[in-house]
Amino acid sequence: MKITDIRTYILGNPWKNWLFVLVDTDEGITGLGEGTLNGFAKTVEAAIHELKHLIIGRDPFDVETISLKLFRDVYSDGGQIQGSALAAIETACWDIMGKATNQPLYKLLGGSCHDKLRAYANGWYRGENTPENFFEKAKIVAGKGYTALKFDPFGAAWRTVTRQDFSAAIENIAAVREAVGPDVDILIEGHNRFSVHTALQFADAMLKYEPTWFEAPVPPHLISSMVEVARRSPVPVACGEDYYSREQFAELLRHDAVHIIQLEPQFLGISASKQVCGMVHAHNGVTAPHSAQGPVCSVVCSHLNMATPNFFLHEIFDEFNEPWEENVLQPPLKVQNGFLVPPEGPGLGVELNLEELDKHPYQVGNWLPLFKQGWEKRETVK
Repeated sequence: MKITDIRTYILGNPWKNWLFVLVDTDEGITGLGEGTLNGFAKTVEAAIHELKHLIIGRDPFDVETISLKLFRDVYSDGGQIQGSALAAIETACWDIMGKATNQPLYKLLGGSCHDKLRAYANGWYRGENTPENFFEKAKIVAGKGYTALKFDPFGAAWRTVTRQDFSAAIENIAAVREAVGPDVDILIEGHNRFSVHTALQFADAMLKYEPTWFEAPVPPHLISSMVEVARRSPVPVACGEDYYSREQFAELLRHDAVHIIQLEPQFLGISASKQVCGMVHAHNGVTAPHSAQGPVCSVVCSHLNMATPNFFLHEIFDEFNEPWEENVLQPPLKVQNGFLVPPEGPGLGVELNLEELDKHPYQVGNWLPLFKQGWEKRETVK
């Protein structure tokens, strides 16, 4: 079997343009992948087409060689853009392998380690940044059966905050805890916002509300800062979604300070993601992959999580996005009473609905401006 072509499609989802990839073969099997990267859909698309000549004519089963061609052989570090292009193509190759062998992806990755996957809700707090909104929305989500909720209570904060904004963020956390009661996990999203000292002040203040983790409290680039917060914080730190290489995870893990790892298959590809899960396992850690790109990313994470013995929680943004999203993939990935299972069809087990894509064209400004006031409303950036 040989790869004959790679096609790309962009869907204009209001909060993030989604980039999808279809990889064609000479045996008529087509694989599906995704290369979404917040404000860089067109950029990643260009990277895919610039790199695809390296793998046209290759066997899609040779994913390790394909990954080397797309990353090592280029001899440049394109960061998350290059990682997204690689992951989109490599995911489609795994989809082809599953279809050719008539096996769901998780079977190829090691088989079922779980009966079902516990999901946490994200993106549910769209609207005003007030305790009242957080309380009302959290009640609704918990009523759907979710036993874990993630949210960013910090507004547009960066590095430091005023005393007023500090108190407002803690009030948001208190409102969610009051809304969901003591038995639901609350996960605090930091979005790489703070200095070490500000992060630690917040960690101390939020402790009484018993958060399960404090996610990405400081920027990811200086690993020593993340390690310092993790060692001093009374709340467990989770991070990892920004990293795009095994080496970055190796550096983070060698400190044995962060034990909740949120790897991003969208930057790594499935092969490297599986290896990172094993690295985390060897450090007595658990995985909660980042799954807030597009719907294919969610499906990929469901297969990876099912085949990962040290899996912790699965992120779900899809249910709180635009209502037409369930038409993008057939069949759509569904959460039932706070849990889900990956599709049982061969490969990813889903197909892309090209007719639905035509209804939602790419738009400039479809991305999350996380350091702009009112970003929680998820309105198109002008």
